[in-house]
Amino acid sequence: MIIKEKLIAPLNAQIQSEFTASAQYIAIAVYFDDQSLPELAGFFYRQADEERMHAMKFIHFMLDAGVKPIIPPVPELRNDFSSAADAVQYALDQELKVTDQINNLVSTAVAEGDHTTNNFLQWFVTEQVEEVSTMSTLLQTIKHAGNNLLLVEDYVRRHPQHAETADSEPTA
Repeated sequence: MIIKEKLIAPLNAQIQSEFTASAQYIAIAVYFDDQSLPELAGFFYRQADEERMHAMKFIHFMLDAGVKPIIPPVPELRNDFSSAADAVQYALDQELKVTDQINNLVSTAVAEGDHTTNNFLQWFVTEQVEEVSTMSTLLQTIKHAGNNLLLVEDYVRRHPQHAETADSEPTA
């Protein structure tokens, strides 16, 4: 086993976080679908797929490194939002939380001298910059649009997010 023992539980916790993010993005997509905002719904359905892919990267990394990952349950999700801004703010807050989790994993890997895990995590460090930027920009776009969410729909349609290219990344 090439993953240091101290990283196994945090890596399993990250799998839970990634699957939770995927399910949460589906809940946000459903909110937008229910509001008849198909572009925003599609955006979050694609984000859900991307988060699932992130979880799978962790799973395959652990398996390749000789550690059997534990597939944890997903905690209860938030399904009600008061507005588009509320839904996207929640998504942004979740991305900031995941960024902290990834940074903590990197710190543990460095402290433990686990260069293999540290190297694996560097893709996620870069990815989180993109994730936070994407959600921040979407939130600002919603705020600028005010009550006219059709402007946001048009923005999302004209600016496909990075999720479409992330799937082309090799898995661990």
